[in-house]
Amino acid sequence: MKSIFLACSVLFAGSLFAEAEEKLKVFILAGQSNMEGKAKVSLMETQAVREDTAALYIHLRDGDGEWKVRDDVWIRFLNRSGSLTVGFGSPDRVGPELEFGNVIGDHFEEPVLLIKTAWGGKSLYRDFRPPSSGLPVAEILAAQLERAQKKKPETTLAEIEASYGHYYRLMLQEVDETLKNLGESFPDLAGREPEIAGLVWFQGWNDMVNADYVAEYSEHMVNFIRDVRKDLGSPKLPFVIGQLGVGGKDPSKPNERRDEFKANQAAPASLPEFRDNVAVVETDQYWDTTAQAVFDKGWKQNIEAWEAVGSDYPFHYLGSPKTFLGIGRGFGEAMIELLGK
Repeated sequence: MKSIFLACSVLFAGSLFAEAEEKLKVFILAGQSNMEGKAKVSLMETQAVREDTAALYIHLRDGDGEWKVRDDVWIRFLNRSGSLTVGFGSPDRVGPELEFGNVIGDHFEEPVLLIKTAWGGKSLYRDFRPPSSGLPVAEILAAQLERAQKKKPETTLAEIEASYGHYYRLMLQEVDETLKNLGESFPDLAGREPEIAGLVWFQGWNDMVNADYVAEYSEHMVNFIRDVRKDLGSPKLPFVIGQLGVGGKDPSKPNERRDEFKANQAAPASLPEFRDNVAVVETDQYWDTTAQAVFDKGWKQNIEAWEAVGSDYPFHYLGSPKTFLGIGRGFGEAMIELLGK
């Protein structure tokens, strides 16, 4: 009896292992330019050999000082795909995907695929507007049509209406096409069964700068979460909201609209239906105060110091690798916590 029990245990364990071998964990990273990623790889290479910053990159470099390429985490970002390494942000840059992928990849035995659907300069109010939000009132559409026709007279109302939710639909299309053509883009993943395991949303600038968009953000965010879950067939899909953190936590620089926007971004997570399946990550905690200090002194006048810490403007988190790595790590840790719940 004991030998039969052991044999059955081995067969059962082998079956579970085979099942795990066939699975593929899929995570969607969606948003605008900061999800794209704006930290220059060239700056990371500089910091990776500097005594004061090298520790940030030890786990990302191999024994020859080259950037590691993971063999268990893959990524697609629009027209680019491959094994996870540096360079999957904006061209020659890095975003949250790098450390998110490392954290998630270390957590799972199954292989991981990241599908990044991010486009700069897009709002939730219009570009990513979820289906449940419908269209704005006729007066708003008419005013937008009038403005558009001043630049392009042939613009139609139908085109204005179609612009609402265009990137929401494009996001779903990117996910669908990636999974349908999985073996073509990622031969190593051919035949695996994909499971959409979570979504990270990192966006906000183009809504924050418009008072009307700020006022409606929570409503659209709630609809976005519900609609994405419905369209992906996952009613409790773990969802991480990256709260806009441009400017850090400096109390000497108050900004009422920014604070209102951040509150509206975080509000959906407090709803009973989203308890334990939606999390908010405050990205201002990762703000690079060293890069900010050089920027404030005048980056052009202090170019050598600037090129050691930053590579973009404040609305892109100063292009600080330290910040984007921290944000990605925070997203990954928050996602793992949600999955545990």
